[in-house]
Amino acid sequence: MSVVTTFPRAVRCLDPVFIPMRDGCRLAATIWLPDDAEASPVPAILELIPYRRRDGTVFRDVKMHPYVAGHGFACCRVDIRGSGDSEGILTDEYTEQEFDDAEDVIAWLAAQPWSAGTVGMTGISWGGFNALQVAARRPPALKAVIALCCSDDRYADDVHYNGGCLLTEDAMWSSFILGLGALPPDPQVVGERWREMWMERLEASSCWSDIWLAHQRRDAYWQRGSICEDFSRVDIPVYAISGWDDTYFNAVPRLLENLSGPRKGLVGPWSHAYPFLGEPGPAIGYMQEAIRWWRQWLCGIETGIMDEPAYTAWIIEPHQPAPFYTDHPGRWVGEPAWPSPNVRMHAFHLNAEGLADEPVSGEALIFSTPAVTMRDFGRLGGYGGAAPDMALDQRRDDGLGLVFDTEPLTAGFDMLGAPEVEIHGTCDVVNAQLVAKICDVAPDGTSTLITWGCLNLTHRNGHEHPETLRPGEDFSARIALGHIGRRVPAGHRLRLVLTTQLWPILWPSPERPTIRLVPGSCRLQLPLRMPVAAEVAPIFAPAEIAPPLESSRSRRWNTAAKCIVTSAPVGTRSCSPAILAGTDFPTDRSSPPPV
Repeated sequence: MSVVTTFPRAVRCLDPVFIPMRDGCRLAATIWLPDDAEASPVPAILELIPYRRRDGTVFRDVKMHPYVAGHGFACCRVDIRGSGDSEGILTDEYTEQEFDDAEDVIAWLAAQPWSAGTVGMTGISWGGFNALQVAARRPPALKAVIALCCSDDRYADDVHYNGGCLLTEDAMWSSFILGLGALPPDPQVVGERWREMWMERLEASSCWSDIWLAHQRRDAYWQRGSICEDFSRVDIPVYAISGWDDTYFNAVPRLLENLSGPRKGLVGPWSHAYPFLGEPGPAIGYMQEAIRWWRQWLCGIETGIMDEPAYTAWIIEPHQPAPFYTDHPGRWVGEPAWPSPNVRMHAFHLNAEGLADEPVSGEALIFSTPAVTMRDFGRLGGYGGAAPDMALDQRRDDGLGLVFDTEPLTAGFDMLGAPEVEIHGTCDVVNAQLVAKICDVAPDGTSTLITWGCLNLTHRNGHEHPETLRPGEDFSARIALGHIGRRVPAGHRLRLVLTTQLWPILWPSPERPTIRLVPGSCRLQLPLRMPVAAEVAPIFAPAEIAPPLESSRSRRWNTAAKCIVTSAPVGTRSCSPAILAGTDFPTDRSSPPPV
């Protein structure tokens, strides 16, 4: 990764900036823009998230936003209402209030004397969600979006429910947000009101899982903010980006398939991170790619970005499973559209002897999985770095389920797309869940997780109106597995494993079910990518960043707060982290902050 110290336009930073909302509430922002923007106005790019711009994301932000600003944009990083240094209360994720505020910020940005009047919206995770959600509201000045590691479907493809099954990530996420919301604003930014604002937040704090658990089916609560309910509402250009080791890669091909406006998709080898920080690698020059997108749609400059593949994906080559990776070996491929003319579905039938091209009938196959299983499965999505959250060798877990293997492959192939399992069987209880995973089994027996999916069988005919099972009666169901980009070489086997539990990813079923399948009546559909003659792999520039924030760690006794305060003060007025207890750490302030 290269550090760039000079840019086409010199950059200055405005911080803090308080942006007024229609109800009088003020949101705190940091803005990077060219020095000469008043004389030569620039488009604005908004990132609106609750993760505290001055001590939560500052180290990432200064690598990214000044770089983009130096190429002719104003980058505005705003704390959502009730977070960081912004006034008000944060009551839930993706509220109507949040969308109203976003529209107000967009209008404010478009009206500034340094603004060209056009605005883009971007963000990763929460910021990707609300970029799409606000685009569906069609504020006049919003002209394009880059949405990273996010979803178009709040119910079926977020951290709450998957296939109608409750994810344990729901409770984790609620706890994280509860702790985040308990942090105070920076006294050096908001002034004497900091303690009053803090107490308002603490008194309003609640466990958001209480809300989410009250909506266990797809109802109006989840439909609000899920742009998949009406893709036609988003008619501006969208660039959707994620990574195979993230939680949210499925949204990228769905957006490509369903949006009607200009759109591009990119899925790399990364976990939950911007691609210039992508882990596992290789990282790419994301900032250069983003600037090309913004110039195309905010400046009206033809950059050629829309002449390139509509969908670019990293095909992962086989390698040993590990708790974390520095890199995923593989290669880039480009598709002209999605669905792609280069992808064909191939059916494998679930026979007693394993996966085969032709169905073979036989005696019923019976399985019932222990409540605590999948110890080597990893977590729902990875966060990169050295976090040991990836799936390990699956052999221990495979043996707890119903296993179907192919014969050793005589020729290797690529897979790109979403597999699906069609199930016909019976169950002995009224409420059960079914999990399917696909593994690549090497000649030495190592089993590497490729993808998985699950279904609450009471949701087999839809998530809006669950239907209990009738013990002993036939049922049919389809399990959608996660999209994949994988190479499986000759000599390896493909393995499908069916279980009735996936702990600790899913909350266990209330009862331990037993499921019977009739061999030959069920099948696995795999998306095989056909060889492309004279294929030219997409090429990305090397990763570049603006100079990182210099920091030093210190510990001192805070007399007023009666505690040890650990901080990382920095030498720049515009980007110093918040000092949570109001200490007198040195900062360069030529004037007091506006309050």
